[in-house]
Amino acid sequence: MSTTALVKSGDVTTSGDQLIQLVSFMLSNEEYGVEVLKVREIIRMPGITKMPNTPHYVEGIINLRGKVIPIISMRKRFGLAESDYDSHTRIMVMDVAGGLTGFIVDAVSEVIRIHSSEIQPPPTMVSGNIDQEFITGVFNHADRLLIIMDVDRMFSPQEREYFGSVGE
Repeated sequence: MSTTALVKSGDVTTSGDQLIQLVSFMLSNEEYGVEVLKVREIIRMPGITKMPNTPHYVEGIINLRGKVIPIISMRKRFGLAESDYDSHTRIMVMDVAGGLTGFIVDAVSEVIRIHSSEIQPPPTMVSGNIDQEFITGVFNHADRLLIIMDVDRMFSPQEREYFGSVGE
């Protein structure tokens, strides 16, 4: 797996080491990161309209300034235990395969700037229910491991097509 899909800023060292910016968020006491340019905005939890006959991880839809956006529960998508929403719960509205999708996360932490050389490849066997395909790398951040994800790899082409039709 390569980190070439991650955001590259203008700062490059002489060794070709890229400076990467990630938005970090919490999910079930674990820290994850996604490239900053994928994140369009971060909003508080609005009322979510339930949709019939959707995959179990689709919480429903919201109207964001006139645009209908599907909302995905990251906990359900990863097979994690559900928890109640609290004052830290947020929806990260991200650009996924050319369309906007909202992802419910436990909390959004910070924007982190790291060098691509600091990212380690994901282990060959990842424990838990997270498919390794989403994981592009792991970064040791303040004595914690930050799992770097590629949201474009989270869904099959059929799922992406479905989400594209929800807003139409």
